[in-house]
Amino acid sequence: MRAIVFGGSGFLGSHVADAITKEGHDVTVFDLNKSSYIREGQTMVIGDILDEDAVQAAIKGHDIVYNFAGIADIYEASEDPIQTIKTNVLGNTIILKASRLNNIKRYIFASSIYVYSKAGSFYRSSKQACECIIEDFNEQYGLPFTILRYGSLYGPRANKQNWVYRILKQAITEKKITRYGDGEEIREYIHVEDAAQCSLKILSDEFENQAVIITGSQPMKVRNVMTMIKEMLDNKIELEFLPSTSNLHYEITPYTFNPKTARRIISNSYIDMGQGLLQCLEDIHKKHYPSNG
Repeated sequence: MRAIVFGGSGFLGSHVADAITKEGHDVTVFDLNKSSYIREGQTMVIGDILDEDAVQAAIKGHDIVYNFAGIADIYEASEDPIQTIKTNVLGNTIILKASRLNNIKRYIFASSIYVYSKAGSFYRSSKQACECIIEDFNEQYGLPFTILRYGSLYGPRANKQNWVYRILKQAITEKKITRYGDGEEIREYIHVEDAAQCSLKILSDEFENQAVIITGSQPMKVRNVMTMIKEMLDNKIELEFLPSTSNLHYEITPYTFNPKTARRIISNSYIDMGQGLLQCLEDIHKKHYPSNG
């Protein structure tokens, strides 16, 4: 199998590329930026998903297409709706067209559980639009697909766009964690490596032309995650809760809008969140305090 991962230099995309490589398959990573995680068995292509010729040339010869490219930060999307629609919706459509012309066996799209919600602003609406267009390509051209609706990811290679990364960094560098809200919001966190493994399992025939939810197995309050981190750091950090200044996020559940029903997939074995947070804390500490080992 030959797979191409658009947005493969990023947080989730790089882990999915690695998971495919570990299974012995050839992987092409297509991204605006050179990946820091390229390994043996992977080919790097630097390009823009809005460049039709570049996308067409990159997809040629591949069997599977993963699309993780686009604007993934809710705040960035809310501030620039035009660029969000260009990158997320038009970019997705360009990749779809090239996939159809190259007879791709499966088109896999990284969506979000925000498609169920009224929250998420232009990020959510761009994902909803992409899902509809993917289904139209299947209906009109017979392009097989799987839509992956990811929950709250965390883990190595995350950046400041990721909430868990931000609070871990703040805890280490400022000795406190700030949350805008009361912390009663509920999330189903999933380690990125578990999400990557699930992103390969969906290649089986049973998930063809399906939407799949990939989240953690245990709902947790944001406040409890913050308390867990505080205890890991010997209770030497402060937890600060401030009035929310945004309505971009959901609180308890995203389920207000009801698009195509999705199946949920959970790994039989998964990384415990406590262990996953410790892993992230160690990585961030080494980055900011390298002299301390």
